[in-house]
Amino acid sequence: MKKLFRSFYFAFSGIAHCFKTEKNFQLQFCLAITVIIGGWFFKISNTNWIVLLICCAMVLCLEMMNTAIEKLADVVHDGLHAGIKNVKDIAAGAVLVASIISVLIALIIFIPKICSY
Repeated sequence: MKKLFRSFYFAFSGIAHCFKTEKNFQLQFCLAITVIIGGWFFKISNTNWIVLLICCAMVLCLEMMNTAIEKLADVVHDGLHAGIKNVKDIAAGAVLVASIISVLIALIIFIPKICSY
């Protein structure tokens, strides 16, 4: 049981680190909260809740993975390296793709609600 609690502690420490040090994570977290408030305000369906929460989680998780990859790459090679630049760019691109798709999904859900309000 002690090992399980230590695992949770380390996981929460990682989340806290991202929240404290990563501006993109902070912005994405604030946008996720805004989406949640919007969902509550517009009384969206359970299905829409599931979709929006998955989108929020996907973007935040990918941002944390991007941060982990960047930090690991910096430890492996301090300075400019073409291969590491590609790895970092690909990880950042994954976050961007997830963010764009999530925005499109949010627009599909919220625009009809906003227009009928």
